[in-house]
Amino acid sequence: MPDVPGFDFAVIGSGGGAFAAAIRATHLGKRVVMVERGMIGGTCVNTGCVPSKALLAAAGARHAALDSGRFPGVVTDAGPIDMPSLTAGKSALVESLRSEKYEDLISSYGWDLRRGSAAFAGDETDPTLQITGSDGTVETLHARHYLIATGSSPWVPDIEGLRETGYLTSTTAMELDSVPESLLILGGGYVALEQAQLFSRLGSKVTLLVRSELASAEEPEASRALLGVFADEGIRVIRGAVVESVSSFAGGGVVVRAMSPAGRDEYTAERLLVATGRRPVTQGLNLDRIGVRTGSMGEVVVDDMLATSNPRIWAAGDVSGHPEFVYVAASHGSLAVDNAFTGAQRRVDYRSLPRVIFTSPNLAAVGLTDKQARESGIDCECRVVSLEHVPRALVNRETRGFIKMVADSETGRIVGITAVAQNAGEIAAAGVYILEAGMTVDQVANMWSPYLTMAEGIKLTAQSFTRDVSQLSCCAA
Repeated sequence: MPDVPGFDFAVIGSGGGAFAAAIRATHLGKRVVMVERGMIGGTCVNTGCVPSKALLAAAGARHAALDSGRFPGVVTDAGPIDMPSLTAGKSALVESLRSEKYEDLISSYGWDLRRGSAAFAGDETDPTLQITGSDGTVETLHARHYLIATGSSPWVPDIEGLRETGYLTSTTAMELDSVPESLLILGGGYVALEQAQLFSRLGSKVTLLVRSELASAEEPEASRALLGVFADEGIRVIRGAVVESVSSFAGGGVVVRAMSPAGRDEYTAERLLVATGRRPVTQGLNLDRIGVRTGSMGEVVVDDMLATSNPRIWAAGDVSGHPEFVYVAASHGSLAVDNAFTGAQRRVDYRSLPRVIFTSPNLAAVGLTDKQARESGIDCECRVVSLEHVPRALVNRETRGFIKMVADSETGRIVGITAVAQNAGEIAAAGVYILEAGMTVDQVANMWSPYLTMAEGIKLTAQSFTRDVSQLSCCAA
């Protein structure tokens, strides 16, 4: 069993958080080793953000052709999807990005890469890392500090009959070579919503079975807006649905039995997609052996500096149970390195964290919702402006949606912005700067904003605190 000492930093995983950490540690002059048992790049580039958004963009192009009638004088049509070609194009994009943004960087920065499964050995005071290769060989690594960045994987609930039905997850759905004629989706979070619209726009008849509401953690106006969008596009949504059992039926297809406020019913479709959330990947790491505590869902328990209960071991990204965004993981990676090697004592701060669901229109938000603000003790005041009052939305002939602003009623400081709109992610990005700067409603209401941009809606929403925006002229100051 070879023993390779001398690493400053050992990173388990190769996703966004792992790479950000390895790059930062290399900049600090540290000797870095990265351990990966699967495909380089982690979830985002291989099975998450990149492939799903690539397919969503393609589905959006088809939908734009079918929906062109909203523009007078424009008549287009769209035929069936060539799914093998679409999937091949998506795969080519993924491979290109994985090579350019991940694999090639390992050589550029010069850190070591080990392929195999990692497990901690040693003890709490002297942890080591054992790497088991595909051929069964075992290598032991020593490092001053270790980072757990193993991400998360789709979680499947324990439902009678489910595991015998050949269900899809957000990962396997990205590899389909044909568009299902009909699709049942379990879940109401961001993955379920994006996948529902994706397959509907590719030609599937989609039904969503949602335990509570769509995007239930966000503003209730957002759920209602997306319900309207989905209804317009023929996506059926069953809210308050508790799934009791799943089975296959003769000739192919699935039957889901569920209880909802309307009573017990059966729902059938060609395929079933389970999008009920994700869970941290920590199994097999032997965390107990080296004194690293985990939570009820298997997440590595960390403090706000991303330190675990072992002072030499850190965690970043989804595996920590923190918000599941690749930009959170990347921020975690560099923060953990600074704290481990420079004593920076940097702390995670989510007060202006943006979040985007890439439906069309997007659901995007930054900061607190109305409910969260009140629960945190803020006496808040809110305004909601329909997109019917946003010139960009009128020009696009897409007014399904709104912009909502939450402000501290005593100081006028803006503490949250939510939007359902085309390119709402850009609104959330602008909102980050507004919240970070501590801007007030009055300041935003009187700042410059280019006409015929969706971001102009932020200014209009701020103006709505003191005036009736329906009575403003275009470009009103």
